[in-house]
Amino acid sequence: MAEPTDRRELRRRQYLSLGLGELVAAGVFGGVATWYGADLGWHGRAAVAGAVGPLVLVLVAAGVYWLLARRWVGVAPMPRALAVTYLGLGALAALLLAGGLVVTLVAAPSTAWLVLLLLVWCFGVVELVNYSLRRLAFPVTRWWSGVAQGRTPQLARDVRASLAQRP
Repeated sequence: MAEPTDRRELRRRQYLSLGLGELVAAGVFGGVATWYGADLGWHGRAAVAGAVGPLVLVLVAAGVYWLLARRWVGVAPMPRALAVTYLGLGALAALLLAGGLVVTLVAAPSTAWLVLLLLVWCFGVVELVNYSLRRLAFPVTRWWSGVAQGRTPQLARDVRASLAQRP
């Protein structure tokens, strides 16, 4: 399974960039939500948390995955315990997205906030799909053709490969 050192190092650098990018995005979404949601009252803050919370979970989990994957990329499969953990995180994120949608719909402080929060919530769904079911992240110039290929995301491939091995 080991791949040439140059290829492995390239992937490790890409994974570092992806991991840090996802963690920065999580920080930005969480920080902006905290800043702008602070004056919305209890219901408004609940609506913000319902939309942003699941997205932040998905982004942090993805960022940590990319950083951890630097250890095994090109040399070994994902550790089994980590694969099971990511299955659980995916299920938790899906449940939080479902619950978050209800809270957002019920508690949004205004129509404008509702539209904004639904867009953020949709982004959380897209990110979960992008990491769990079907790769959606491609350069703009080849987005349609990339999505049409129906590629399995790297995280999902790593989880499946790990769980397919005998314990």
